[in-house]
Amino acid sequence: MVRTPRSNFTPSETGGPVEIQGLATRLAALRLIDAVVRRGASLDQAAPPLLRPVPRADDRALAMAIAQEVLRWLVDLDRLIDSAMRQPLPDDAKARTVLRMMLVQVLRLELPPHAVIATGLPLLTGGPRRLAHGVFSAILGKGEATLPAAPSLPAPVMLRWGDRATQIAAGLAEPPPLDLTLADPNATAAWAEQLGGISLLPGHVRLARGQAVESLPGFAAGAWWVQDLAATIPARLVGAAPFPGARALDLCAAPGGKTLQLASAGWAVTALDKSARRLERLTENLLRTGLSADVIAADVLTWQPDRGFDAILIDAPCSATGTARRHPDVLHRQPALAELTELQAALLARAAAWLNPGGTLVYAVCSLETVEGEDQAKAFAGTPVPVTSAELPVGIVPSAEGWLRTDPGMLAEVGGLDGFFAARWRG
Repeated sequence: MVRTPRSNFTPSETGGPVEIQGLATRLAALRLIDAVVRRGASLDQAAPPLLRPVPRADDRALAMAIAQEVLRWLVDLDRLIDSAMRQPLPDDAKARTVLRMMLVQVLRLELPPHAVIATGLPLLTGGPRRLAHGVFSAILGKGEATLPAAPSLPAPVMLRWGDRATQIAAGLAEPPPLDLTLADPNATAAWAEQLGGISLLPGHVRLARGQAVESLPGFAAGAWWVQDLAATIPARLVGAAPFPGARALDLCAAPGGKTLQLASAGWAVTALDKSARRLERLTENLLRTGLSADVIAADVLTWQPDRGFDAILIDAPCSATGTARRHPDVLHRQPALAELTELQAALLARAAAWLNPGGTLVYAVCSLETVEGEDQAKAFAGTPVPVTSAELPVGIVPSAEGWLRTDPGMLAEVGGLDGFFAARWRG
């Protein structure tokens, strides 16, 4: 094992000579990981400025893949590193993060060790550089360096998820496949055949990940949009418009997948979101698909409609822990659950007052936290409309209370799905 030197090193912030091919990509990945682990940022927030110095799209994708896989396997990578040292590195040491990156490139991305060394060690200088080389060589030199079948979860996450943690972790080992929602569910079989995918529900096609979305047949024509299978279920629970001109309100609508679903199901949709910037993507997809909705940038807590709605879908702001397959950074950020649950309860109470008699109210969160899902449904005083198995993919069953609960460990044999909770009531 390699012994950690007692002296403290101050690693170079520039990471060495930028003329080394691939170094700028690794430096960007290093900064992305640092933004999540040390500053608590999300990868989505950190990526635009940190990837800007990397000119090539494929290099930016590699930087993001390195950061995502390090965050996905962080606990297990640290165990490997610590197993080769007598004196552990601090959790936030730059040498530890560089070692995580080097190991994940070999063990997950299957890059050759010599290339990993050539682009990893220049991120460090002096003692940490020699230390990292020694630890990396010691781990790989054993010939037994492997990661488990499923990533180990951080301790706070294990505590929150309890008995569900093992099943959820099993669904986090790989990034998700590509799910498409069709504007015309009647064309499901035709699109599945043309795209070479499978369908798990009418109006859904699943493809292998890594597809160039904009080059796929049907994109330019607006025949479909990208949306995780689990994310489609809340709008499916609203159902088709019961009569011409029936009004549906999509609260917290951006980026717009549920708005598109409701519009394609015949609803006259009002799509409301606080973020005008995020609504731009929704508007672009409406134009591409030829669907229509009244798009409003406003805060639901202060906005007031001029009349009621026949259906209301609340995709509430939440911890987003259910998206950990594609956003493993959520595993390492402490969610503000008390603040979020207070907001969710306020949204439910406010929206319920706008529902027409006999209308449908659906509450959903892409969260694995019971306080954001089951606890909110228990506390809400409404007339429940239980979810039925016929509304769900084969293999997913409603809870005893008639609620939807999915997690990434479900449907693993066909690629899994995000974690979601949804409940439904009638006005």
